[in-house]
Amino acid sequence: MWSPRLALEPLAVEHADELAGVLEHRDLYRFTGGGPPTLRELRARYARQVRGRSADGSAGWLNWVLRPTGNEQPAIGFVQATVTGEAASLTADLAWLVTPASQGHGFAVEAATAVSSWLRPLGVGRTRASIRADHTASSRVARRIGLTPTTTIVDGEVLWEAEVAGSARDRATPR
Repeated sequence: MWSPRLALEPLAVEHADELAGVLEHRDLYRFTGGGPPTLRELRARYARQVRGRSADGSAGWLNWVLRPTGNEQPAIGFVQATVTGEAASLTADLAWLVTPASQGHGFAVEAATAVSSWLRPLGVGRTRASIRADHTASSRVARRIGLTPTTTIVDGEVLWEAEVAGSARDRATPR
């Protein structure tokens, strides 16, 4: 998948070698907790994620590595969508991460927009993201991709959501 400035590569276990360095920045965990994964942990995580489904089959996992377009550019982060629900009412929970050196250039907005557009014809009728209330940058991304904060707060994170115009759900709703 492509956007104007990014190549979105489907995640592969081999990406762990490159992304271990991307994910080592401690600032990335300020709002999510935890710390940088080891290479071994990242390889194991990616091995689970590339299967494309949760163990119980209730969620589809879609993950892409973000890379600026151009000659052999290094990865700058990832975007992911966890898809749940039935065919006529699919929901995608989005998450994004961009390395500190590449933040502030609109890459997260561009990647999340590309993924949302790609999901629309697959029947995803709602997109969501869970964001800490004090995470201003991610809140800005959510707003720019059309999400609106709700009053739902889980583990200190505000649920943002939007109906997806042009989705199968939208077409099935009488006007």
